[in-house]
Amino acid sequence: MTKDTVRNFFLGLAPWVGVVVLWYAVRWSGLVNLALIPAPHQIAERFGDLLLNHGLLVDVLASTRRVFLGVILGIAAAVPVGFLLGWYKSARTFADPMVNFFRALPPIALIPLVIVYFGVDEMAKLVILFYAAFFSGVIVMYEGVSQITPLYIRVAQTLGANQAEIFAKVIVPLTVPHILTALRVALGVAWATLVASELIAAQRGLGAMIQNASTYFLLDVIYVGIICIGCIALVMDLILRRISARLLKWQDRAAA
Repeated sequence: MTKDTVRNFFLGLAPWVGVVVLWYAVRWSGLVNLALIPAPHQIAERFGDLLLNHGLLVDVLASTRRVFLGVILGIAAAVPVGFLLGWYKSARTFADPMVNFFRALPPIALIPLVIVYFGVDEMAKLVILFYAAFFSGVIVMYEGVSQITPLYIRVAQTLGANQAEIFAKVIVPLTVPHILTALRVALGVAWATLVASELIAAQRGLGAMIQNASTYFLLDVIYVGIICIGCIALVMDLILRRISARLLKWQDRAAA
């Protein structure tokens, strides 16, 4: 383990330690009712209890599966749409107002309509997550693609590349960074939308657990659910960043 690795580890750990210290400080200050802010060790104990006795792992897997499917389907649809809007100015002029209109609508506002059209089964939850991932992905894709300089295409044409070669060897590599960015943004938006999607008669899931806990004022359970969502989203984002770093090594070589 190198010196820089150790240094980076402690730099990353420091904010979390600071949050825990501040958490305890607020409790000890006497400025708030202790019943309203469970201590970190109490939340850790509740986490263990939920994990061992109340199926927390099932909730985690249910929510992760929903988010994963919603994001994959949303990005699969957003990439070609965002590419078309970014590459063709006329298409962007035609569709941009409508895309921004739907992007501004909060998914929770659509829940009554989703229930009417898709019922209260798993499909309804996926539709909400798909909606959130799709429009955030479209915006990132077309903003990124629209900023690709045509210089690379002109160079490829000068070297004798045909349209198929230009698309496969120039345009696709240039859009990969934007696809990965769209995926990261959509992942964050989907996790932020999870609780809203699981309002639709979900029996299992972290959002459903938070909703049920709020009914009975179980603050420690709410904290466990929130922390689990944040941790899982963080891990997924770190994995995606590692994948991005591997796939985009050519950018570093090009810059050098």
